Amino acid sequence: MAAIQIKQVFKRFGSLQALAGIDLDIEEGEFFGLLGPNGAGKTTLISVLAGLARSDSGTARIMGHDVVADYRNARRALGMVPQELVFDPFFTVRETLRIQSGYFGLRANDAWIDEVMASLDLTAKADVNMRALSGGMKRRVLVAQALVHKPPVIVLDEPTAGVDVELRQGLWQFIQRLNRDGHTIVLTTHYLEEAESMCARIAMLKQGRIVALDSTANLLRHLHSLQLRVRVRGEWPAALEATASGGDARVVKLRDYDEVESVLATLRAGGCHIEEMELEQPDLEDVFLEIMKRQ
Repeated sequence: MAAIQIKQVFKRFGSLQALAGIDLDIEEGEFFGLLGPNGAGKTTLISVLAGLARSDSGTARIMGHDVVADYRNARRALGMVPQELVFDPFFTVRETLRIQSGYFGLRANDAWIDEVMASLDLTAKADVNMRALSGGMKRRVLVAQALVHKPPVIVLDEPTAGVDVELRQGLWQFIQRLNRDGHTIVLTTHYLEEAESMCARIAMLKQGRIVALDSTANLLRHLHSLQLRVRVRGEWPAALEATASGGDARVVKLRDYDEVESVLATLRAGGCHIEEMELEQPDLEDVFLEIMKRQ
């Protein structure tokens, strides 16, 4: 059974087609990335999953539960960390988490609340009022709220936006631990290096459509070339296609590692002396920009 199953989901806001026929299955235990530029439909899709917006057509299921017909069980299976800092200013951190537990009918949940707070470095702030917390601390509480009912599926919508480096590292260690324990993680982020390092599979959205869906390794392997950055002394051979890269450096795009030797041979035959050379691996940002440009 898929942790998340989305079939032909459409959603329009007035003249804006926010989602234009999304088909997506996310398996149990995956660490899945959902990427796209602003306005691509990521937050709308997450809102449909969380029951905050209703699709015009199509179906969405969480752990087999339809998000409309079986809303209660679908919502119980989902932990949602929203992009916006939404909080009640009249309660402490611990009170906030106890109230959130109550929404799911959990009464004696303090042991898990303590563990979540410790993992997110919130223990020292347990009895501090929410309005007195910094932005980064408030975001930690949002993550804790999403986890108090131990949901099998956790959706993180830009969870590290505006968060310091130390918290980011601690947060990811905790989330990765949850993933190892079997939780399904869905991440949207503008920090593409985070998605590259943690997500095994990625979908890229543009204008409400999925324009790429593959494993991270395959996206990096097939959708962008290697690059050889070279600075030479002497005249660059006309037969060797390259782009300028600041100063005397040139960038040659390669299909694979085997082409490195032929490039070097062409440079030697042209009388060039290599002063500096660097082989650059493609990263997810390169892939993302290339896919968005193609579409």
